[in-house]
Amino acid sequence: MINKIVRSMADAMAGIKDGSTVLLAGFGSVGQPNQLIEGLIEQGARELTVAANNAGSGHVGLARLMELGRVRKIICSFPRSSDPVVFETLYRSGQIELEIVPQGTIAERMRAAGAGIPQFFTATGVGTKMAVGKEHREIDGRTYILENALKGDVGLVEAWEADRWGNLTYKLAGRNFNPVVAMASELSIVQTQHVRELGELDPDHIVTPGIFVDRVLHVPYGDPGSF
Repeated sequence: MINKIVRSMADAMAGIKDGSTVLLAGFGSVGQPNQLIEGLIEQGARELTVAANNAGSGHVGLARLMELGRVRKIICSFPRSSDPVVFETLYRSGQIELEIVPQGTIAERMRAAGAGIPQFFTATGVGTKMAVGKEHREIDGRTYILENALKGDVGLVEAWEADRWGNLTYKLAGRNFNPVVAMASELSIVQTQHVRELGELDPDHIVTPGIFVDRVLHVPYGDPGSF
């Protein structure tokens, strides 16, 4: 019987290795699997490469993971947020690497990894520092640069609903990067607000099929309107 529901955070985080590439979903705090980030902190993996929309804020979640010295490199679109003190302190002192990737490109790099596409051409970044050292090609009179797929050893995902097979739905803007993170990761770990019985999820509402999901942890929180 297929049952991807795990009983504890320790079970969800089991086996994550030092040096892993971790894909982190979320746009700011919306759709971000905050409890799984805390679980990763407790799990103890180090020398991580983290790909996310931003580099965290304050001293919680991703920022705390970095502050504890557990992140070697951050790949993101917005390293400066409203309160990026942890990232900026680490970066200015040479304690963390940064790779800036345009938001659409980072999403497509993850989607490509999930679809088995190793590289693709995009016009985004042409003529900027982000294009330095990358292959350029002219196609139909326009210049493009070659980008590599972005595959994760681990993906941390937040869903609105899940069943025991790992089928997922998302709520409104909470969807954001979550589907591509699940697709692009060797080990996809999901925190979900609700667990439904098989057959209760409307097939038309399932965005991430269970084939892309390995572990599901039930993490109810907030009020009915929260993401």
